[in-house]
Amino acid sequence: MGLNKKSVDDINAKGKRVLVRCDFNVPLKNGEITDETRINAALPTIQKLLNDGGKVILCSHLGKVKNGPNEGESLAPVATRLSEKLGKPVVFVSDYNVTGQAATAAVAAMNEGDVVLLQNTRFRGSEETKNGEEFSKELADLADIYVCDAFGSSHRAHASVAGVTKFITEKGGDNVVGYLMQKEIDFLGNAVENPVRPFVAILGGAKVADKLNVISNLLEKCDTLIIGGGMAYTFLKAQGYEIGKSLVDDTKLDYCKEMMEKAEKLGKKLLLPVDAVTIADFPNPIDAPVEVEVYDVENMPADREGCDIGPKSAALYADAVKSAKTVVWNGPMGVFENPTLAAGTIAVAKALADTEATTIIGGGDSAAAVNQLGFGDKMSHISTGGGASLEFLEGKVLPGVEAADNK
Repeated sequence: MGLNKKSVDDINAKGKRVLVRCDFNVPLKNGEITDETRINAALPTIQKLLNDGGKVILCSHLGKVKNGPNEGESLAPVATRLSEKLGKPVVFVSDYNVTGQAATAAVAAMNEGDVVLLQNTRFRGSEETKNGEEFSKELADLADIYVCDAFGSSHRAHASVAGVTKFITEKGGDNVVGYLMQKEIDFLGNAVENPVRPFVAILGGAKVADKLNVISNLLEKCDTLIIGGGMAYTFLKAQGYEIGKSLVDDTKLDYCKEMMEKAEKLGKKLLLPVDAVTIADFPNPIDAPVEVEVYDVENMPADREGCDIGPKSAALYADAVKSAKTVVWNGPMGVFENPTLAAGTIAVAKALADTEATTIIGGGDSAAAVNQLGFGDKMSHISTGGGASLEFLEGKVLPGVEAADNK
């Protein structure tokens, strides 16, 4: 995996038109932004380019855009918030065509230090399709330099993420990564490719199927692999244990056996829960009060469902983390949205907060859990991309990283 990429520190943006692909896929409620994390994460790169005298053109997707363009997924609220944060007007091009005459005119009128934000890139249907060449070229026509700072989208070969780079290169421009992308590459990339050992990987979440390649790849890279969350029960069933009504993927039992054999063959530690917090019925709503009973995995009743790792497992996992030098964690240990079923996830988060190791949280639910539980500032790095960080951990090449120029 080529990780030595040119960054915004390797270019001179003065007087240049710089197209920056950000991740402004923020949650909206009644047109108001409810979480500004992604906007804040983009600011250092934007500020650097403005300070250098660049003409900064920002683009991003927002939402899934299933039924064509709509005001509910417009980037207008992002433009308003960005203006406030940057202390200068951000010209918003509301044109659903994204790169049409309105965009061309707005960019032509720019002076050094100006900011333009284009409309949601997914309003152009070709953003996500294989025939996005025309859109890629139109984006490149607006700029001299391209900066990818959207790690959360870097696993997609979309026009605004990877396609645009071909046309920037053709006109002799640079394709570089922003500070946010650089940080992701430094932490996640190096954790997988060149970890300081002992290297402990912790995987949780609901389904084994979501993490097939991650489990296999990490077994080759790490010293200890810890499994928790719903997917642990498929492993336990593969070992012959009764798992009651717990989540299970019967089609993956053989795979789990293979992975346990692989760990043994490679001399790696594979830790599975030794006890579980069980419930009679799933809470509705998810955070409703619920009565629990803890059982060792050898004697789980057939009429109960495991929804969190038990205290013995939590202690076992915390102990494994103590001596680690690098820890990567992706996926909660249980139904952390319910306070009663969050104890395992809290215990793991606390163990990571207390260790001297480099601690890397791979986006998605684990990032949400760590932040909600108040441990965010204790981690070395919390990834901004759930899907992208998973593919990184699988050892896959990410189009958005690959497309940047090598140093």
